[in-house]
Amino acid sequence: MNLLFSSQEETILITIIAVYFVFLFGLSLFVNRNVKTYEDYNVAGRSTKLMPLVLTFVGTAIGGSILLGYMTKGYLFGMGQQWLAIGFTLTSIVIAAFMLKRIRFLGKKYNMVTMGDFTALRFGEGARIPTVLSVLCAYAAITGMQFVAIATILKLTIGLSMTTGIIISWVLLTLKTYFGGLKSVMIQDAIHGTIQTAGIFFLLIVIMFLVGDWGALADQARNAEGGNALSIFNISPSEFFVYMLTIGAYQFVRQDLWQRFWAANDDKTASTGFWSAIVLGFLTAAVTIFIGFLGKFGLNMTNIDPSLIYYEIIGQVLPFSLVVVMLIALLATVISCADSFFLAAASSIVNDVVKPRIGNVGDKKMLTYSRMSVVLVSVISLLLALYIPQLVTLWITGTAMLVSGLLAPVLFGIFWSRTTKFAGLTAMWAGLIVAVLWQIAGHPFGLHPVFIGLPLSVITLVTLSLGSKAEKEDTVFSDLKKIG
Repeated sequence: MNLLFSSQEETILITIIAVYFVFLFGLSLFVNRNVKTYEDYNVAGRSTKLMPLVLTFVGTAIGGSILLGYMTKGYLFGMGQQWLAIGFTLTSIVIAAFMLKRIRFLGKKYNMVTMGDFTALRFGEGARIPTVLSVLCAYAAITGMQFVAIATILKLTIGLSMTTGIIISWVLLTLKTYFGGLKSVMIQDAIHGTIQTAGIFFLLIVIMFLVGDWGALADQARNAEGGNALSIFNISPSEFFVYMLTIGAYQFVRQDLWQRFWAANDDKTASTGFWSAIVLGFLTAAVTIFIGFLGKFGLNMTNIDPSLIYYEIIGQVLPFSLVVVMLIALLATVISCADSFFLAAASSIVNDVVKPRIGNVGDKKMLTYSRMSVVLVSVISLLLALYIPQLVTLWITGTAMLVSGLLAPVLFGIFWSRTTKFAGLTAMWAGLIVAVLWQIAGHPFGLHPVFIGLPLSVITLVTLSLGSKAEKEDTVFSDLKKIG
């Protein structure tokens, strides 16, 4: 598929995209003037205000793979795919209601920068390594996915080869993240979050205006092959549980989310910002799925590549000037997700691998190590993007690793005082290793790795905790009693 622009339109598009990237890089350099400390770089100096926080939550949650992937799912399978949006919304509500206050309190008291800081506090320094492995695999893979997503946009619009596009996106994203850190990322997320949200809702309004006959659309969807595409319950139980235990459960152990909780300037800002983002994020994801559904049953786009539904829709319903706007909205979506995961993975390396081994060397040195970690993650992500075509599979594996290795230790570590350090650490390794081996083995018996790794992690943790002598109350629970 090619959007088939004229040479003049291609020139205009190339110019606008180039100016946009130069603007982002310039903004990173501008913000860099105020990045003086290690905490400035990794948790935005713990001083972020409400609106930037809301938009960075949404910008990070709704990435390019989600925007394009969810729209494709809606196109292929109908409204039952709304459980993609519902899944992460339900878990986000649990986080907001029961975990956010605790995460904020511990992060503030112990100056936490990564999830490894929490697992090390709760289960000992040995917990940093399995935490880093889980985070790095998932986040480096999804960063690589964003390189591929940007390259795909450039290929479809201005004809660049995939390899050239990947390298260009790698250079630009690495440079802007290297100089700006989380402060720059969050400022840019505020811009990107606004563009992507406005763009998606604008596209919905245009399509709804064009569809017109909703009765015919509903009849066609009810009679679609494979069942009722109009029904939200048009989803198999196994598919539902995979969504809930990967995309849903993954929210509990998203390091970028924890870092944004710690980056807020106070507890009220963190809470209000996250609740607002839950609502806005759900609406954005739900609308994205609905647009894919409308493309098939409202616009009757049947003989197309489903993975290119976004490009097909904007090419069919919008004039060139607005196509450009929607392509910039897509780029904004990809970039806001890429740099956030980029920085989260780099933070894990510098905070959980480098820092414990070099001790307290001062802010200037740690800032240098932080930037070097960004370069290291960028190279890993670039190699994944260039040489491993199954990036989605790798990302799903990474998500399964995060959930299988970290979910039980983190949740039990926060809420069950009986959890022992040995049990938590053993459960992390057990869930992590089994999830990886199950993926390598090719999903024996058709079971997703998370259905094996997570139960094993839970059973290991509970069995070892109950089977050993109760430890003295952990520092975490002594601290949490102070907030109720």
